[in-house]
Amino acid sequence: MKRTAVVTAFAVSLALGAFAAHATLPAPPAKSDAEKAAEAQKAAAAKAHDAAALQAAEDKAVANYRRNKGMAAPMPEKMGKKK
Repeated sequence: MKRTAVVTAFAVSLALGAFAAHATLPAPPAKSDAEKAAEAQKAAAAKAHDAAALQAAEDKAVANYRRNKGMAAPMPEKMGKKK
């Protein structure tokens, strides 16, 4: 009797879980033009900050490489470009 109750409770919980999985959430409210502009501005600022951080890290890596390899000055622009 006890086993039957446990099995029944488990089956009911699985059925309720299946119904809950098919439930839909309401659509999020539409964003205003001001909110869209603020998001775009925030994304542009983050992109600029990431680009500046990447440039700083690249400069630091190049300086470290040159210091460890014994290179004193950067390579002239004419020598670095190939046609």
